[in-house]
Amino acid sequence: MRIIRIKPLENPRFIEPLEIVYEQGGKIKRWEAVKAHDSVAVLLYHSQKNAFLLVKQFRPALYLQHGFKYSYELCAGIVDKDKSLEEIALEEAVEETGYRPKSIEKITSFFTSVGFAGSRQTLFYAQIDESDKVGEGGGIEDEEIEPLFIPVKEAKKFMYDESIPKTPGLLFAFCWWFEKRLS
Repeated sequence: MRIIRIKPLENPRFIEPLEIVYEQGGKIKRWEAVKAHDSVAVLLYHSQKNAFLLVKQFRPALYLQHGFKYSYELCAGIVDKDKSLEEIALEEAVEETGYRPKSIEKITSFFTSVGFAGSRQTLFYAQIDESDKVGEGGGIEDEEIEPLFIPVKEAKKFMYDESIPKTPGLLFAFCWWFEKRLS
C-alpha cells in the first residue's frame, strides 16, 4: 500500500468542504467544516456462532493519518437514497456481510465527527443465523471489505485493544449489547 498523491478536492461526491463564518459573543469567527451524509450502522449478532459479524474495511484517511490500512467496523453506509433508514441498513448488511436479517430494531442515533462534520448515525441491531446468509458480502464495486466474526467471549478484550483500529459506533454498540444482556 502506498499513497500516490494528496491534492485539494475538486467536485467531491460524498462531502462538501465549507468555511463557516459566524458571530459568537460579539466576535466574528471562522471554522472549517465538511457537509457530509448521515449514515446507518448495524450491530449483527450471529446466534449460532455466538459472535458479532463485523467488517474489516480499507480506510485511506486512517492509513494517511496513522498508518493503519484497515478499520474494524459495524456494517454501515451513507444515507443517500430515497429509502427508509431501515431499508438502507438492511441493504448494507447484505452488501457488506452477505446476511439479510429477518428483522431489525433501532437502538438510537447520535452525532459523529462533531468538530468538522456533525453527521447523524442511526444505529440498528439484528440477530442473524445461517438461514439469513444470501451471499458472500464484501461490498459493491471496488470496495475492500471483509466480513469477520468476533466471538462474544472475545468482544470486551477486542474493545480495549488499542492496536486494533475501530470506530466509536462499534464500541458504543458493544456496550449497548452487553448492558442489554445484563439487564
